[in-house]
Amino acid sequence: MHRRPSYRREIALRPSLRSRAYSAALRLMVRTRITPDTDIAALRRQFAKLDARHVALDRSIVRTPVECNGVPAEWISVPESRAERVLFYLHGGSFAFRFANAHAALVARLCRRLHARALIPDYRLAPEHPWPAAPDDCHAAYRFLLDQGIAPSDVVVAGDSAGGNLALVTLQRARKAGEPMPACVVLLSPALDCTMQSPSMAHFDGVDPLLRLSALLVLRKHYAPTPDLYMHPEVSPLFGDFAEFPPLFFQVGSTEMLRDEAERAAENADAAGVDVELELWPGAPHVFQIAEFLPEASIALAHITRFVRMRTGWADLAR
Repeated sequence: MHRRPSYRREIALRPSLRSRAYSAALRLMVRTRITPDTDIAALRRQFAKLDARHVALDRSIVRTPVECNGVPAEWISVPESRAERVLFYLHGGSFAFRFANAHAALVARLCRRLHARALIPDYRLAPEHPWPAAPDDCHAAYRFLLDQGIAPSDVVVAGDSAGGNLALVTLQRARKAGEPMPACVVLLSPALDCTMQSPSMAHFDGVDPLLRLSALLVLRKHYAPTPDLYMHPEVSPLFGDFAEFPPLFFQVGSTEMLRDEAERAAENADAAGVDVELELWPGAPHVFQIAEFLPEASIALAHITRFVRMRTGWADLAR
């Protein structure tokens, strides 16, 4: 009989009515199928319009453009922000899209809880800019952050989906370059295996309300054009070396296609001696934390706050 790893926690909550309604709405949203003939630039513009129309930002959120070693980015701050505390956030979007308002709103909520400000790089997107453009930009922005004189112990790296991939790749690059590691890393439904061979990829295709294997295969080719790249650690950080990584915190839905990637990465990190926690949320959709109206999202952010507080020593965080 296999014992459950101590780092693995199944959240004992039934999906809320709001979560179930949200999942149903997501299924309607993804009716547009992404095929090899899809105009990604046009779809990106469509998503940007939807993001701007449907995501309203609190007036207290301040967004300040900045250039980070040639990479466009923005600082996010709220009244609770302390300048010395920084969340370095790498957004998701299958390496091809960005939901600027939705990610700013999520990051602002984290900043309120963490009493921090955030830096969000606007890394180059595929297919116009395939790998390694995005990792190059994220690493350049991380170096910019270190050059600002902020203590690495006051830097928390976070990322969702493709951004979780880029977060681990940035750690790989920083370690190789002998650069300081952040205090800890938060990974929300990270996409870590470009081979897409995890059982959950097939098992939950059609169950996952947001992701579809057919679409992911198209988007994979845009980001990593040749199969010989699929197992490259900078494309699929699941196959990279986790040794000497800072503490890692994973949150993933129990029935989403990327579930096994989070589980396998947590297992690899634990085997490498890394301080790791993994939370599996029953029936939660991909990156559910972004939906502020979900009760699960608020609880999940509270768990993130606890994890960060324990690893940074930031003493005045909201519970």
